[in-house]
Amino acid sequence: MDFLYTYDAVKLEVPLVDPEDARFVILGVPFDGTTSYRPGARFGPLLIRQATFNLESYVLDYDVDIAEAPIADIGDVSIVAGDSRETSKRIKETLCELLSVNPEAMPILLGGEHSQTLGAVEALKPKSYVVFDAHLDLRDSYEGNPYSHACVARRIAELGVREAMFGIRSGTKEEVEFARRNGIEWVHSRNYTLDTFIKVVRNLPEPVYLSVDIDVFDVSLVPTTGTPEAGGLRFWDVVEAIEWLVRNKRIIGFDIMEVAGGDVGTPTSVVAAKLLFYYIGMQWGKKSGGR
Repeated sequence: MDFLYTYDAVKLEVPLVDPEDARFVILGVPFDGTTSYRPGARFGPLLIRQATFNLESYVLDYDVDIAEAPIADIGDVSIVAGDSRETSKRIKETLCELLSVNPEAMPILLGGEHSQTLGAVEALKPKSYVVFDAHLDLRDSYEGNPYSHACVARRIAELGVREAMFGIRSGTKEEVEFARRNGIEWVHSRNYTLDTFIKVVRNLPEPVYLSVDIDVFDVSLVPTTGTPEAGGLRFWDVVEAIEWLVRNKRIIGFDIMEVAGGDVGTPTSVVAAKLLFYYIGMQWGKKSGGR
């Protein structure tokens, strides 16, 4: 099938199938039109895909080979330069087209600026939004733009989606007050444990959209990202939480966002690519009988 809003890109380094037959469908989002500190998130999809060239497709932890999983990579969304809202609309339309021919597909976005998660949530209509992020992203507007990367969780909350946030260590007083007024639960990275995560998400309604802003990790792991913050989570903190979600909740979409530019094989892109393989591995292992 042809997607109206995608163009050819370097593809994931695993055997690929057609989107109609896929369980997992990769879509790159090379956008950084509202980046406010370090530019280069437009290179994120390319860098993550290139980093997969260095990874074994066999995921030891789950005894599964994701080379056997039905994965499609439909390239990158063709962005509207500098226009966050119009680009997110293209993501929405692309995913709606995908789901019209393959309702069982699980979209996975690789980015790219976190503002673009909005388009995926609008297309998939989850009841809950679980996000790992250094920032609350609950501003009503930032630098005059209500569709900035700093506003994405606010726009998603306005859709009536329940939200739970983990690894937070940056936000304004106004964002904290908005979260309190609207029942948005968030956990500071200093207080994060797997038990705390489970306590917060256990009763969230399904289905769930899962988002990982790469800056949730400690900055030593992810030095090339748009708005780095010290004091983040470990890689295994996030993996173990996602494992629990996969076992206990229906997830309908996933993204890894805010991987920014740099040379091939940067620590940030390697962390993102490994997390991508782990996510596909745990989902496919669950379906195929792996651990």
